Order: sequence, then C-alpha cells, then structure tokens
Amino acid sequence: MAIDLKPQSAFAVAQQRLERAAQVMNLPDDSLRMLKEVKRELTVHFPVQLDNGSVHVYTGYRVQHNISRGPAKGGLRYAADLTLDMVKALAMLMTWKCAVVGIPYGGAKGGVTVDPKALSKNELEHLTRRYATEIALLIGPERDVPAPDLGTNAQVMAWIMDTISMHTGHSVTASVTGKPVDVGGSQGRHESPGRGITYLTLEGLKYLRIDDETPTVAVQGFGHVGASTARLLQDAGLRVVAVGDSKGAVYNSKGLDLAALREHRQYRGGVSGFKKADDLSPRELLELPVTVLVPAARENQITAENASRLQARLITEAANAAIAPDADDILHDKGIFVLPDILANSGGVVVSYFEWVQDLQAFFWEEEEINTKLHHVITRAFYEVLHLSVNKRLNMRTAAYALAVQRVANANSVRGIYP
Repeated sequence: MAIDLKPQSAFAVAQQRLERAAQVMNLPDDSLRMLKEVKRELTVHFPVQLDNGSVHVYTGYRVQHNISRGPAKGGLRYAADLTLDMVKALAMLMTWKCAVVGIPYGGAKGGVTVDPKALSKNELEHLTRRYATEIALLIGPERDVPAPDLGTNAQVMAWIMDTISMHTGHSVTASVTGKPVDVGGSQGRHESPGRGITYLTLEGLKYLRIDDETPTVAVQGFGHVGASTARLLQDAGLRVVAVGDSKGAVYNSKGLDLAALREHRQYRGGVSGFKKADDLSPRELLELPVTVLVPAARENQITAENASRLQARLITEAANAAIAPDADDILHDKGIFVLPDILANSGGVVVSYFEWVQDLQAFFWEEEEINTKLHHVITRAFYEVLHLSVNKRLNMRTAAYALAVQRVANANSVRGIYP
C-alpha cells in the first residue's frame, strides 16, 4: 500500500491545536464545530499593469475566521508561496491571539501571492490599491481592520487607507493599523512586536528563577522583528550571543555588537562573514546552549527531528508556528519552557488595537504611555496563561489555546445563532 508522505496542511494543523484545547476545556461538540471552520473566505484575481506595459493577473485573499468578540483583525502578507490554506490557518491563529490577550477583536488574515521584491515601488502601489479595492467590501473600522505582515509595511498600509478613504469620500484612518504616524499611525507601533517579546521573555525568566549572571540569547531571524527583539533584550541586560538569517548565522560568546552587525548585513546582504563573530549554520544556532532561544523567522523551524537537541531553557516563539506540533511534547519533556506564538508575538496586535482606538477617538497617546499599556496587557495575559498551565498541568501552548478558545466559545454562546 502506498504511503502518503504529503505534509499536513497548515489549516489542518491549526484545527488539531484547536481540538486539543477544546478537549482540555471540555468544549461542547457544537462549539467546536463552529470554531473549526472560517466564517468567510474571499479569493480575488485582479490585473495589474507593470512598468513594461504588460499585464499580470495576481491572486489575493482575505479570510475572516471569527468575529464574535469584535471586528476582524489580521495582517496582509505579500509572499510568493502564499496559499488560501495558509491564510485560513493564520486567520484562526489571529482569533486566538486576540482572545488570549483580551482585546475585542476576531481573527482575520489576507494577502497576495507575489514576491514584493520583484516589483518596483510604482508596481507595488498599483497592486496594493487594486487589491484593496477588491477586498473593500469586507474591510472597514467596524468590520475588518488589516495591518502589516511579511512583505508589507507602513507604506503599504498608507496606500490601503488612502484607497478606502477615496472610495468613502473622507479620511478613514481607522480602516487599517500599522500606518505611518503622519496619517494616524501610533507611536510605538513599529517596535511593538519586539517589545512584547522582550516583556514576556523577562517575565518567563523571572518565573523560572534563572539566576544566570547575564542570561544569553540566540535570535533566529534578523528582519524587523528579530533585530528589534535582539536590541531590546540587550538593552534589558541580556547578552545576545548569536543571530541568524535565511543565509547563515553568527556567534560570539562575549556578545554581539548589534549595531555593527546591522551595518554589516545591510552592506553584505546577510549576517555571515561578520568579522566580530564566528559563522554558524542556521541549524547550529537553534542548538546552542543558551538561556533563551527566540525563533523569529519562519514556521516549522523546530520539529521532532531537532527538538531533542535543543539546549535553551526558555523559548520565546516570536514567529508564527516556528515550533511544529510534533515538537511540543519533546520540548515539554526536556523541561524547556515555551512561550507560544499566540502569546509571544501578540505585541503587534495589542498596539494595533491601541492605534485603532486612538484613530476612532482622534486623540493620540505618547509612546511612554503606549509602552506602559502594552506591558500591562501582555504581562496580565502571561500570568493568566501561567495560572491555567499550573492548575491544569498543561504546557504553556495548550494553556494559551485553552484560555483563548474558551473566551471565543463564550462569546459565540452568549450571542447565540442567528436567526
């Protein structure tokens, strides 16, 4: 008999994690059935005229998983390997992410199957505005609020906000978050993912009572999130000894000069070859004997194949699904404390929520106030998850999912079924 070696779909994995949490919370079957499927999924195919005069037809998506707790919220990703299955999985993940930190949003995700680096700025703007027009029937401040994700940034959000505003006839700043400050963006939004990761890592170290004189850190991924996380952890007194990107990794046991490393990467296109450190393979970075490991790159970096070789005492899962489901139990059995993705990388959506609130009331806060509010929300969520983890003897991922799923199920139950 032939064996099917096809990898499991991302959405199927997301559903499995939901089922595990539902079992822990004794969720009724009817509730589980409602949460296993997305509410709506929109696929659009649209033409864009390129600079050379040719026309290319692109495929885009917007998926809303659940909106029982408030408007849908989730990023827009521009990636050559983007599929509807991946978008559905990420939309479900956003539902749990918003619920676990207690902000009044449901989950959504979207994007376009495109390599943004292959487009000129003019082409990128035309693609963005046409895509925004195609999904405009779903998005808006009270309905669905996009934000940046892989391959998109504040400029892309500004184009989308302007497009929606042109259709509406007036500025609708609350239609997206992650915008430039000049057009209704929030102070502190740019560094909020890394800041949230840092706050949680420090709380995790405190809980574990790690008494290392200077805890060491390895960060996989040196893009926006990874670079800001490394700098903020270093500012907090930790020693960042290793950093990696898609091409390689570098290590210095005495600590890396992050400012010089950023300059080197900008000039050389990667971290490898940095004179003040030794080169490593990306695999070796994950297996270093450090206090904290921060996987901030792509999904499925830690699997059943390599989990048993990891030596970190704390893993802060900065990237979505960086740890594959088959690795969770292995890490737990090794005594490695994991701060799961739906909690660890929620700093961005928390400050996106703050941005949305500021836009709606046309009253803006100082960065210090935003950072203080972020610290309050994310540490409260940490201790709520930790309390459930300890009381029910669950690993932190299962506890985080269980708490989030129960909150969404409660909202579904209270609202009832229409009609």
